[in-house]
Amino acid sequence: MPSYAKDSRCIAMAEALVPLLRRACPDGAGGYGGYYQMNLDDEEGVGLGGVELIRAAMRKAAKQLGWKVTTIGWIGTRNGTMVAVQDKREVPGEYRAVVDEAMNAKLRAALHRVWGEPGPAPAQRDSVPLMTQELRAAVADLPY
Repeated sequence: MPSYAKDSRCIAMAEALVPLLRRACPDGAGGYGGYYQMNLDDEEGVGLGGVELIRAAMRKAAKQLGWKVTTIGWIGTRNGTMVAVQDKREVPGEYRAVVDEAMNAKLRAALHRVWGEPGPAPAQRDSVPLMTQELRAAVADLPY
């Protein structure tokens, strides 16, 4: 697998991703507990350099924020190309309740959709469709 560390596309995408990843951390969590996922059309993923370049850019951006990361990247899922990064650092005690509540809110929203509960779903500023749109906007002007 080629290294993308010095690839200008990877560097530019990582710079665009840093503020998005920072915003993906729960408010009041000291930058811990971040998770970012995007679902792109397969062709769109290829146009951005492919899943491995996108994963490399996500790792690079996350490491700039001090995250210990895990990434995934799959092509051809029912949602197209899926790429995600997660902060795996141990959350300090003073931020644990905030991170846990944010995780519980995501779980409640997902269960609301799966179970088809009546009424509006709980609001989520960090939904996958929103994250995907943010990425599209952030990379729209990159020199590819």
